Amino acid sequence: VSPGQPFYLDGPVKMTTDRWSLGNHNVLVTGATRGIGAAIVDEFLELGARVLFVARNQKDVTARESEWRERGLDARGLAADVATRQGRARLAEQVSAWSDRLDALVNNVGTNIRKPASRYSEDEFDAVFKTNLESAFHVSRLCREWLRSGQGSVVNVASVAGLTHICTGAPYAMTKAAMIQMTRNLAVEWASDHIRVNAVAPWYIDTPLARQVLEDDDYRAAVLDRTPMGRIGEPAEVAAAVAFLCMPAAGYITGQCLAVDGGFTVN
Repeated sequence: VSPGQPFYLDGPVKMTTDRWSLGNHNVLVTGATRGIGAAIVDEFLELGARVLFVARNQKDVTARESEWRERGLDARGLAADVATRQGRARLAEQVSAWSDRLDALVNNVGTNIRKPASRYSEDEFDAVFKTNLESAFHVSRLCREWLRSGQGSVVNVASVAGLTHICTGAPYAMTKAAMIQMTRNLAVEWASDHIRVNAVAPWYIDTPLARQVLEDDDYRAAVLDRTPMGRIGEPAEVAAAVAFLCMPAAGYITGQCLAVDGGFTVN
């Protein structure tokens, strides 16, 4: 490869609309049957990718797989809890049977328990860390060899809670801040493997999890007051940012955290 020339699996990237395509990409998405995760899978599929998606609930996985396949999209689902060693072992078996390479991994699985820091039990603290942070770290390492395709990309779905204080609970914020730092470290460590690692940091997005607190009119008004764009974000808007970061057009972007927040973090 000539110095400074973008290079991917099939050779130097063509300066055409191919840069904005995810055709012929094999993509793995965790936490993928609801909210932002489902929107990410939908975005990748519509852009031509083949997607293996993972979630804990078999009923949800089966329903989503049927929905996407009925639309003629190449989606395969797996029910597994990637916060556990057993779940990650099942994932490894499935990826190995599905393809000999991955072009993108999206670590989206996450959970939260909202309460003051002094009121968390050790089990609650551990559950948030295992689901949000440990799963992303271990799944990324597990997938590293498959991602060495020449165009491998990892996107971690973090949160503005990892960038500044919001009323979402200290353990959740801690996991997201650590995820952003993990993004930076892996981006540098894995650059020689042609694997890019980035993150997105959403603010309040119209998902089932966010609606639990946004149903409170006063809380919703306070959120909107702190959001320059004056509205709640849509899952598809986060999905579009994730998809861009996995495209050849983003081939020189790594180690970055893109806030998808309607201007919240700069207000």
